[in-house]
Amino acid sequence: MSRVRLDLNISLDGFATTTDQTPENPFGDDWGRLTRDYTATRTFRARVLHDDTGAGTTGVDDAYATRYFDDLGAEIMGAGMFGLHEHGDDPDWQGWWGDEPPFRVPVFVLTTTPRPPIEMANGTSFRFLDATPEEALARASAVAAGGDIRIGGGATTARSFLDAGLVDELHVAVVPIILGRGIRLWDDLRGLENGYRVRAEAADSGVTHITFSR
Repeated sequence: MSRVRLDLNISLDGFATTTDQTPENPFGDDWGRLTRDYTATRTFRARVLHDDTGAGTTGVDDAYATRYFDDLGAEIMGAGMFGLHEHGDDPDWQGWWGDEPPFRVPVFVLTTTPRPPIEMANGTSFRFLDATPEEALARASAVAAGGDIRIGGGATTARSFLDAGLVDELHVAVVPIILGRGIRLWDDLRGLENGYRVRAEAADSGVTHITFSR
């Protein structure tokens, strides 16, 4: 049976977004700080950067990075994660990931702007939906073939699924940095831990991985 999973990197003060982006640096330096330990893993380097040399960190951070991609049947993401906030007027834009996106499953992008579907050679497809979390989840469940459905982010999309009570497993990688501004994951989610089993695991990098599971 499909489970709905959500993975996010957040700062010590709970922020899942950064605010230092510029036209010249669309991700900003803080995004690199927030994701540094994840992008350093061997799994990220192999799956996203297509680096087959075996380079990258192993251990706890890499175990969670591997879990990020395991047993997936479909993915749901917000328009910002696909890059429509930067490239919404470009009809040829196919996301940040080049010709071989790391997903390898159907991906549903939540947006109010209609776009034709995209089919990639490695099994990734992108469908663009103007839908509620419940409607998007129904569409994803129909094609997941029993695999898990991951909510890929960003923070606003993640919060909408959490607020609707649709997430079976939430994994947050708490990175030891202070951002001070952005979108906080936990705002208005008081008592979220009720109904979940909670466990924490520390990595040598200083990241604390906290998992909430039904």
